[in-house]
Amino acid sequence: MRESDCFVADSAPRNDRGLFKMGERMEKFYYVYIMTNKSNGVLYTGVTGEFEVRVWDHRNKALKGFTSRYNANKLVWFEEFEDVNEAIAREKQIKAGSRKKKISLIECKNPEWRDLSEGWYDDEVIQIASSAPKIGASSQ
Repeated sequence: MRESDCFVADSAPRNDRGLFKMGERMEKFYYVYIMTNKSNGVLYTGVTGEFEVRVWDHRNKALKGFTSRYNANKLVWFEEFEDVNEAIAREKQIKAGSRKKKISLIECKNPEWRDLSEGWYDDEVIQIASSAPKIGASSQ
């Protein structure tokens, strides 16, 4: 594999997961990511400015669509961008590429196809989500 096959946008890890914890950052970052299913048979490429929320949505089938339908709930690759237009252009570039190119991109940084979001959502996050006000709930 050539080094050029492993191009990654200029992105430095922010914490042990490569992200900021909620409320820690002042700058906005955008992420291009690839999700897959348990057998690694399906690849979904997306872009978002709310990375941890979006990955949680995919993992928990909170959004109807491709990832929910095909159980693509495992994060196997991502890149970080400071500019939303660069992130969107990168997503389009990856989507236009072949499956073989996507696999090469994943295997360059994650040869075991580990779920990179494993352990992100602990009890603290669940407690915060469960204590959030519900839409349509009356405030008394």
